[in-house]
Amino acid sequence: MGKGQDLYKKAKTLIPGGTQLLSKRPEQFLPDQWPAYYAKAKGSYVWDLDGTKYADVCYMGIGACSLGFADPDVNRAVEKAIHRGTMTTLNAPEEVELAELMIQLHPWAGKVRYSRTGGEAMTIALRIARSKTGKGSVVFSGYHGWHDWYLSANLGDDSALDGQLLPGLDPAGVPRSLKGTSIPLNYNDTAALKAILTQNPDVGTIVLESVRNDSPSPEFVETVNQASARGVVVIIDEITAGFRLNLGGAHLHFGFKPDIAVFAKSIGNGFPMAVILGKADVMDAAQDTFISSTYWTERMGPAAAIATIKKMQKVSLQQQLVETGHKVMNGWKSAARSAGLDIEVGGIPPLAHFSFAYAKPLVYKTLFTQEMLSKGYLASTSFYGALTHTKKLVDRYLADTETIFRMIKKAHDSGNVESMLRGPVCHSGFKRLN
Repeated sequence: MGKGQDLYKKAKTLIPGGTQLLSKRPEQFLPDQWPAYYAKAKGSYVWDLDGTKYADVCYMGIGACSLGFADPDVNRAVEKAIHRGTMTTLNAPEEVELAELMIQLHPWAGKVRYSRTGGEAMTIALRIARSKTGKGSVVFSGYHGWHDWYLSANLGDDSALDGQLLPGLDPAGVPRSLKGTSIPLNYNDTAALKAILTQNPDVGTIVLESVRNDSPSPEFVETVNQASARGVVVIIDEITAGFRLNLGGAHLHFGFKPDIAVFAKSIGNGFPMAVILGKADVMDAAQDTFISSTYWTERMGPAAAIATIKKMQKVSLQQQLVETGHKVMNGWKSAARSAGLDIEVGGIPPLAHFSFAYAKPLVYKTLFTQEMLSKGYLASTSFYGALTHTKKLVDRYLADTETIFRMIKKAHDSGNVESMLRGPVCHSGFKRLN
């Protein structure tokens, strides 16, 4: 099991849940076998505590490192910031430079605020929206973090029904008084959105991920834009999709006209940074409430974001992410056809995924992860592309995927898929609305 699993066992006695992020728990990948911790990372490769080298062909830091791990240009910018001092009584000038850069990329916007993580940035955005409109209820579609406003959607009519809407996201600790203030919406359900806005006059905010699995329909985009024109504050969550399809927010690509857009994850290429970007008159409502935190003023985050965006501009990152993503998605389909295996492929090219179209799909997913790990890959049923995913690496990954698919099909035909596992079946994640 290695040093990583030994340390993880210790961690679970000291840290509730073992990790700080649900998506990084080893049980989500390969219980009792996943390396769990890294010693170093570079490009698309990660070395575990035993010195074993793996190619990361799944989440690349849960979507944070689209330039690759430890990008030299971003690291240099951060090192420069560290040597100049990251925290003083005065403010870092990089805050202004980053604001100008973000507004240049998004001409509809006029002002920004900063935080350091996606979940808190979404909560800031909602606070600003509520301050602007004076209305408390929100319609949302997507995954938007761990805060009370979001998890309150999982409060049922009684406690026995809590968690029914979005299984895997437990609202324990969320005040029941918040029930009904966050209204869920399936992405692209235009009719439902119109009905919610008509029937709920206290709805002052719409929160959407710009895109995740399916592209928005023109009718859905137009309905959202019309709501904004009538005074509903539209917040587009770009935490995952932003800077992957195009330089800036994916809302520009699809024609959404938001009042606020929120960025995190890959905007800092692994360094904590989040940007709340919006129309000037909407953002000014931040002055009518209290939004303030010491470490939102540290220097490394803005320095990393500036360097990340400027490098993206130079290397045409988005074109490569889309091309690589298409190659991987087509490669999965081809490998499955060749092996006679039934899979379903979805997502946008830079955030692709597949699933096994069989009963007990988690058993098949676990076996795939197990066998790919033995070949030197951190792999799951998702692929988040990065600049450092070279043609050579992707070709090798797809060739090995076909080999494993053939092995899984053989095990399926003989009815012994589960018996081939060397540990427990992986855990499921949580249900999404998009």
